[in-house]
Amino acid sequence: MGIRLDIDGLKNFVTEADINSLSPAVTKAHQDLHGKTGAGNDFVGWVDLPSRTPDALVSELESLAAEVRGHSQAIISIGIGGSYLGIRSSLEFLGGESSLPLYYAGHNMYTTDLARVVRLIEQKDVTVVVISKSGTTTEPALAFRVVDAAMRRKYGASGLKKRVICVTDEKRGALRQIANREGYRSYCIPDDVGGRFSVLTPVGLVPLALAGVDIRAMVNGFRAGEKEYAQADLAKNSCYRYAAIRNLLYRKGKVIEMMASFYPNMQYVAEWWKQLYGESEGKGGQGIFPASTILSTDLHSMGQMMQDGMRNIFETFVSVDKVADSVIVPSQADDIDSFNCVAGRDLEWVNQQAYKATASAHYEGGVPNMTIALERADAFNLGQLYYFFEKGVGISGYILGVNPFDQPGVEAYKKKMFALLGKK
Repeated sequence: MGIRLDIDGLKNFVTEADINSLSPAVTKAHQDLHGKTGAGNDFVGWVDLPSRTPDALVSELESLAAEVRGHSQAIISIGIGGSYLGIRSSLEFLGGESSLPLYYAGHNMYTTDLARVVRLIEQKDVTVVVISKSGTTTEPALAFRVVDAAMRRKYGASGLKKRVICVTDEKRGALRQIANREGYRSYCIPDDVGGRFSVLTPVGLVPLALAGVDIRAMVNGFRAGEKEYAQADLAKNSCYRYAAIRNLLYRKGKVIEMMASFYPNMQYVAEWWKQLYGESEGKGGQGIFPASTILSTDLHSMGQMMQDGMRNIFETFVSVDKVADSVIVPSQADDIDSFNCVAGRDLEWVNQQAYKATASAHYEGGVPNMTIALERADAFNLGQLYYFFEKGVGISGYILGVNPFDQPGVEAYKKKMFALLGKK
């Protein structure tokens, strides 16, 4: 079963005729993406990445994971942006538990966070995965300097070869030089895949495999997504329908997309999605602003704004059809809180009613909404969801008229920061 797109909450906002009116633009975007004739075509290697990912790589990483579990008690993953969010979103979505605890560094410059990582190295045997295409990105580069020094104090230079893994460019960059000089095991980031599209390259696969995630199932879901969303027919391709709908809503003044989910394990998937869509589409004074809420928690904070605030927003719910666990609401003799009405029901049934009520209330309050429904919260469905959103932003960006695969705006602050740091 593929990902299901429910658009009942778009009635009176977007019609089938509206969607079909974008068919020529969608077809052109599809052709530019697959023919590599559109803007940023040097970075569309993710389009057929699932079918190009060899099973041998998956097997190698499964063997590596078994080896690392034999000598380490924890994993430290160093990276930022696409080299951090995809890893964390995957682990959180799949329950947050792993065969080896995974800790993060290099995704900020908060001293206390990095000091905790240094103390972890002092207390436990660890393996470090450092992820950077260039090796010169400020946050991971500085974190790796600190972590490398702590590792050398503990293990000596000779002890690091089995405890440091580099994921970087095949030939160029500072981290590639370090890996070659020190003899560290390394994996390559494809030249034609940008960071925010890299979760199912070694960027994500290496640390996730070490943490015990079923990367084989995730890759298979990624491949299923490539097959499912390969045709330009808007009537059959839910991913392309999502891309078209969000552009139609944008043209009608809905300039904020709120990703909402009644499943807290979606929190970091939403953070990954915000980078993917914000960095891909926010250019030239254009772009839908990506935001997120976790419900029902945020109904008691952001709920008022969603219901009665400015009507420049639309909502994309992400739901799960089959939840693994079951909690039955017990009956109470005195029924003081008046919730015997749901006694004997599974809590997930209550959660679903809250979702239905919210979607309906927000729609009636002027917030158009749609729902992306997954069959289960497992590695296979997550791999397919990653491809759904990646393909969706490629098509959506081309419809919008921007290059979805560059990020010129992020260079502005770097130039000013490097000047302040005295960095060449």
